[in-house]
Amino acid sequence: MKAIVYTQYGPPEVLQLKEVEKPSPKDNEILLSVKATAVNSGDWRLRKADPFAVRLFFGLIKPKINILGSVFSGEVELVGKDVKLFKIGDQVFGHTDMRFGAYAEYKCLPENGTLALKPGSLTHTEAAVIPFGGTAALHFIKKASIKPGQKVLINGASGAVGSAAVQLAKHFGATVTGVCSTANIDLVKSLGAHKAIDYTKEDFTQNGEKYDVIFDTVNKVSFSRSLKSLNKSGLLILSAAEMSEMFQGFWTSITSSKKVMTGVISHSAKDIIFLKELIETGKLKPVIDKTYSFVQIAEAHAYVEKGHKKGNVAITLEHNREV
Repeated sequence: MKAIVYTQYGPPEVLQLKEVEKPSPKDNEILLSVKATAVNSGDWRLRKADPFAVRLFFGLIKPKINILGSVFSGEVELVGKDVKLFKIGDQVFGHTDMRFGAYAEYKCLPENGTLALKPGSLTHTEAAVIPFGGTAALHFIKKASIKPGQKVLINGASGAVGSAAVQLAKHFGATVTGVCSTANIDLVKSLGAHKAIDYTKEDFTQNGEKYDVIFDTVNKVSFSRSLKSLNKSGLLILSAAEMSEMFQGFWTSITSSKKVMTGVISHSAKDIIFLKELIETGKLKPVIDKTYSFVQIAEAHAYVEKGHKKGNVAITLEHNREV
């Protein structure tokens, strides 16, 4: 089978299309024919080993995992003898968890992994972009226990995580303010934000507004300024926090009435099913900036790494063009 392989950290050009062995499912696994995947911030950071701490977990000198890709949509081609949840021909979408490997024509996954039947209303391309931002946003919003009427600000509201967070916070009844660039104001409002702030014209930390929850998806506003924009017992969510922000957040949480939430994102099939149900009821929709072919994946990485994408960047696999 064809796969996008990288054997060294570096620029997008380290990603190479190669022939590799097609996997075979274990007794509790399905073999998925991948129809579409996506390029997310986690993909280019692993490819580049940015930050350096990536090397401590994924290979100090060279990557231990050679095929990236954490999200997918596709069709079940084979099932192991113990599989009960899926059958051959099922259309499924989801997240590979920490297994990666979706940058390939085929991928084996445990049947109890983070996957579910694909919403019939979405193409494979549309379905593949949901799990990354969707599960990340849902993880933090559930932990924050957002309640109806709370004032929630989403910084980076037009990105993969931000666009999902706007829709999810709206679903849970929050009054949502989204912060984005001029070009994305209309998009953020269309996703359900009650107000959209153009960060090129207005600094949300200087306008006097206070929020119950600030969800910073991009880590581009100073920690101290964000805290000042919280209500007395407000919550700051930092989904893109690095080590320094994590330590600051821990100290703030134990020394003040304000709380800071960071940490590793977890997800399960229940989360994918929940997102699917929101899609089917019209409460969650995918946001796709650009779509690239499988052989253009290095170009897609270069685009995503610039940090200006709108929502998600999808990748279609040529062996099934009807995506």
